[in-house]
Amino acid sequence: MSTVPQEVDYRKYLDPRTLARISSLDLRARLIVEGLMTGMHRSPYQGISVEFAQHRPYTQGDDIRHVDWKVFAKTDKIYLKQYLEETNLHLVCVVDASESMAYGSVGGRDATWTKYDHATAIAASLSYMAIQQQDSVGLAIFDNELKRYFKPSNSPGQWKIVTHELCLIPRLKKTNMGRILDQLAEKLNHRSLIVILSDFFDDLEGIQKGLRHLRYKKHEMMVFQILDPLEIEFPFEDVTLFKGMEEMGELLTEPRVLREGYLQQLAMATEQLKKMCRGMHIDFSRMNSGEALDVSLSGFLATRSASIK
Repeated sequence: MSTVPQEVDYRKYLDPRTLARISSLDLRARLIVEGLMTGMHRSPYQGISVEFAQHRPYTQGDDIRHVDWKVFAKTDKIYLKQYLEETNLHLVCVVDASESMAYGSVGGRDATWTKYDHATAIAASLSYMAIQQQDSVGLAIFDNELKRYFKPSNSPGQWKIVTHELCLIPRLKKTNMGRILDQLAEKLNHRSLIVILSDFFDDLEGIQKGLRHLRYKKHEMMVFQILDPLEIEFPFEDVTLFKGMEEMGELLTEPRVLREGYLQQLAMATEQLKKMCRGMHIDFSRMNSGEALDVSLSGFLATRSASIK
């Protein structure tokens, strides 16, 4: 395995162009975490864990230290915070490995950084942080079916399993996220923090149904929509042959004619996804795979930290 000198500025390993030159996913994840730690005032480990709680009415003799005073202020009723016996976090990373995730324009010819690379770097980094604090980590990789599933575990060997399985290369397959999320809702027996990483180029109605199923099972979710810079900006000028992914065929066209309509449709689809998540109290973030990971991941950790205060 490659080694990195102690004096190296780890923050540069938050940049996808640098990470693209590192083939080992476990090394990528460690360097990303070190980069986050050097750029934050406190350890990011503190921001990832969360305990799930429910409320129950106060009865005479209960310890008032567990009273939720915020609820009392709003309702004039006394409720206690009741925590689950299982106190460690169950983090489940759900990664889209369909053909469209193999697209990438970042980096050079010898080291292209794809949307899937971006997704796996995030999943591996969050898993590394969770495992470091003895939390349980699970993994699901899918296209039109659930390709890999490993239930959450904090065993010493789980980190190797996660990084090894995330090296799966996207094939010529379509996405069927709604059905996959339904399957996961039935598989997960403990309330979990589920991080979904995808471009979400799929039927939003099906996705909404799957997300609702997971929310019904009391899971908490973070949704990361990962797009390539060229998908976001559509900067093409000359006549271009666009090769469709996931059985979409090819199209030779004048991109300047399509640009305005394309960007409008992309914005509408993203806004619809964002609104859907907001309606289910799911944290949503759209990510540019050409941008450094510090903003997106530190934002994730800040959200987690705020939720447990």
